[in-house]
Amino acid sequence: MKVSDCMADDVRIIGPERSLQEAAQAMAEIDAGVLPVAEGDRLVGVITDRDIAIRAVARGLPPTTEIGKVMSAEVRYCFSDDDSEDVLENMGDIQVRRLPVLNRDKRLVGIVSITDLAAQGEAMLAGEALGAIGQPSALHSQSL
Repeated sequence: MKVSDCMADDVRIIGPERSLQEAAQAMAEIDAGVLPVAEGDRLVGVITDRDIAIRAVARGLPPTTEIGKVMSAEVRYCFSDDDSEDVLENMGDIQVRRLPVLNRDKRLVGIVSITDLAAQGEAMLAGEALGAIGQPSALHSQSL
């Protein structure tokens, strides 16, 4: 199965100059824990609810702080025509639960979660990936 068969294609993006409060409000509106961050048509990062909690709130930063100051700037992604099994294996390797989905022109076309992939028949592989994601690792430090 291809990623395009199970990804969410109604992705909301936000700019790095927008505030943490705006990001949190957008996440609440769409009931999601992640927003891709873009400058123009270029993906420059992602902001997660965890980024807001650990990198901002825990440090006492105000809600007016720009997203660009706390977002995860290392963008991991997959392509819409990638095979879902390969993407799940990659998610386990890089220990992420969600990935922005790009077309081959590197334009954002969606977002895929481990849950999306599991719901489309990849439950066993999703379980293996989730097991790898849950392992202690220094891959994703919340320190800036």
